[in-house]
Amino acid sequence: MSAEIEKAAAQVAKLRAQAEKVSGPLADAEALLRAAEEAETTRRTERAMDYNREVAATWRERAEAAANSGDAARDRFFDALSDEPWFAAYVEYRSARHKRGHVLTEAQRAQSALGEVSTIPDQRWYDAGLLEDIVSHADRKALGLAAEFDTELSAKREAYIAGQS
Repeated sequence: MSAEIEKAAAQVAKLRAQAEKVSGPLADAEALLRAAEEAETTRRTERAMDYNREVAATWRERAEAAANSGDAARDRFFDALSDEPWFAAYVEYRSARHKRGHVLTEAQRAQSALGEVSTIPDQRWYDAGLLEDIVSHADRKALGLAAEFDTELSAKREAYIAGQS
């Protein structure tokens, strides 16, 4: 064997010895990591089951509370809306349409009582775009708020499962 080969073989032997010396603790650390990860997975699975049992047991109360949580806001909305001059004008406009219907109905009754053939037209109902625009805008805003709530709900679940709550 040449000196270079002997030198390289010695270095390889030395490095193998060092690697074996370090590989034992590394293997132990890797085993500990795997065991910790498995324990965490088991713990998270158990906490997820606990959380799911709780949600399944209380969903009715929680859904009812969520549905009723908007009652006070609806009342505040109607109070604030009623105070708005533009809303009062809109109500007056809508009322005029309903008044026409009452006049037509009264005229139909009168003709009927007189034994006359009814010449009164049927009530014409047509959409008022203002209301649809308001409802559409409110629905978009409400969907955004509901999505935020969903995000918070998911975060609470994850925090519970992670053992942070």
